[in-house]
Amino acid sequence: MAKSSEAFRTISEVADELSVPKHVLRFWEIKFPQIRPMKRGGGRRYYRPEDVELLRGIQVLLHSEGFTIRGVQKILREQGMDQVKASGQSGSLVADLPVSAPAPAPKKTAKRKAIAAASSDGLDAEMLQKAIAELEACRSMLVAAQN
Repeated sequence: MAKSSEAFRTISEVADELSVPKHVLRFWEIKFPQIRPMKRGGGRRYYRPEDVELLRGIQVLLHSEGFTIRGVQKILREQGMDQVKASGQSGSLVADLPVSAPAPAPKKTAKRKAIAAASSDGLDAEMLQKAIAELEACRSMLVAAQN
């Protein structure tokens, strides 16, 4: 017999649903204070449906979108839990983010230092310059897609 969508879930059920180990859920509870499962006798956790939605959004951002824990914390702080929950439902945050000013381009001096360091380490400076150019082109496409 399946539980209703409004039923509380144990940590094992949530871990199975999200395909993450239970210790990851406990770790996320430490890193994201917005996750507050009910705790019963013996410390058993029971997750509300909203907790599961938030966990699903965090999972999408961390595992699918490539955000860091700090990045997700910043999104929660600046955009709120609803934004993270929405990313869990849609499977992507990129289309949901409001358009903001693009990140400033790295300074040329930093590129020159990286190329010089790579050259001294025996790496091909020309290959590094091509990789940097490709990354800048990708950044431009992402900025254009957000606008």
